[in-house]
Amino acid sequence: MNENYLVSELDAGPEEVVEVKLSAPANVMLLTASDYTHYRNNEQFNYYGGHFGNELMVNLTPPHQGHWYLVVDLGGLPGRVSAYISIKKTA
Repeated sequence: MNENYLVSELDAGPEEVVEVKLSAPANVMLLTASDYTHYRNNEQFNYYGGHFGNELMVNLTPPHQGHWYLVVDLGGLPGRVSAYISIKKTA
């Protein structure tokens, strides 16, 4: 099981941007409830986002309105990461 990760629950849609400020390079993934369950069980899952190595400011736009799980992890690598998350309306 993935044990070293950060997770936040949020409600957002395509008219909003999920802004994530990272303290270190990390994977940032926006997951549905079903995909989050698969993630926790080390099963195949789908997500929006990716690995952000040099970018410590990440902006993700959810493809549809819903309840999301925002996961930040180091992909199994040692270390620590912190994340500040905010939701902003698009112009």
